[in-house]
Amino acid sequence: MLHSEVVGNKKYFFANKEHPLFNDVKSIVHKYIGLDKIIEEVVERLGDVKQVYLTGDWAKGKESEVIDLCIIGSKLNRHYLLELIEKTERLIGKKIKYLIYEEKMTNTDGALLLWNE
Repeated sequence: MLHSEVVGNKKYFFANKEHPLFNDVKSIVHKYIGLDKIIEEVVERLGDVKQVYLTGDWAKGKESEVIDLCIIGSKLNRHYLLELIEKTERLIGKKIKYLIYEEKMTNTDGALLLWNE
């Protein structure tokens, strides 16, 4: 279920998204930490959100100081989104970058789907 990569004298592990049990394990983890409830509540208040993807290093299973999100939807409450991002950045001590698309992403390679309506 894991892949590993050696960089210098460090060995990094990350999830194998192609593994047949990946989606089931991801769902269990989300439920265990309560992430599924948080995402549902936030998405409901944000507007017409179709999908949310985690991209960048975090999607590859590598810790980083920056969390990259891609939000697909329309008529989003951008003021609420900015409030959430600022609060979350203070809580977790990491920078959150995001892109908003009205159409679905054409290339989702390396992206981890967090929310799908």
